[in-house]
Formats: sequence, C-alpha cells, structure tokens
Amino acid sequence: MHPLFYIFFIMRQTCSTYKLKSIFWRDEMGNKLKFKEMILLIPIILQYLLNGSLIVLAILLSFQLLREILEFVRILVIYEVYDYKNFLANILIFFLYFEFITMIVKYFKEDYHFPLRYFLYIGITAMIRLIIVEHEHPQDTLLYSIVILVLIICYFIINLTPHERPKQPWLYKNKE
Repeated sequence: MHPLFYIFFIMRQTCSTYKLKSIFWRDEMGNKLKFKEMILLIPIILQYLLNGSLIVLAILLSFQLLREILEFVRILVIYEVYDYKNFLANILIFFLYFEFITMIVKYFKEDYHFPLRYFLYIGITAMIRLIIVEHEHPQDTLLYSIVILVLIICYFIINLTPHERPKQPWLYKNKE
C-alpha cells in the first residue's frame, strides 16, 4: 500500500480515538465534510507546506549570502591574497544564492509561479562557475560551453514567445 494511505489512516484513527474527528472533519458551519471535499483540501495543505518550505529556504540562502559577503571581505581585506580563481568562484556562488532568493521572491509575487527564465539564469551561472573553477580538461570545458549555448538559445526562445497564453488556441480558431 501507498505510504500516504497509511498516513491518512493513522490520522483518521487518531482523530476518531481522541474525539478530534468532530473538529477536524467539519467545516466552519459544523457540517461534516465529504470525502471529495477532504480530497480538495490536499492541494491547499501542500501549497502551505511548499510556501513554508520556500520561506525557510529563502532565510537559509540569505544567511549563506551574508556568509559569502564576509568571505569577500576576508579574501580582500584580511588575507590580501589575490587568488582570482577563488575570488571569481565566490562571486559566482554569491550570484547563485542571489538568483535563488530572487526566484523565491518572484514565486510569491507572481501568484505562486516559478518563472522559467530564473532557472535558466541559475543554470548559466552554474556552468560559468564550472568553467572558471574546473578548466583542466578541454573536453569538459567545451561541453560546459555547449550547455551554456543551449541555455542561452532556450532563453532567447522564451523571450520570443508571448508571456500570456492566448484565450483561444490558434489551431481551433473559427474561420469566418
């Protein structure tokens, strides 16, 4: 059996055992919820779980972003070491954190929708970081460059398409 079935069964048994069934399985008016109505609650619960998880992730990424800023200060001011590879790698990690936080902010601003272009930004930045940090093997560098080219082409295609979907698909237009 599916694990969700066990969770649902245990939750239902617990509610009936502790007389919480009357509270948990009723709506605001005190009417018992039907099974179909309870199933409709699942996406709402999962949406709240997703939103909470993203808020926690944004907070953790913000701390990591601040840690990278402190790393910049330590590299430039305290150590006065000018290892450009390490410094560039840290800058790109900083931008990766920044892009993830920006994507989470856009998720909440755009009505719980992740824009695809932010995933492309993150992919391009990650590939550039790989080229800068690991460039010993020319075949790998060429492969990373091809991946960047494909991601840029995808970004170009996304910018060519309209942002909103048409009301009526072009295939089913009425010919008058």
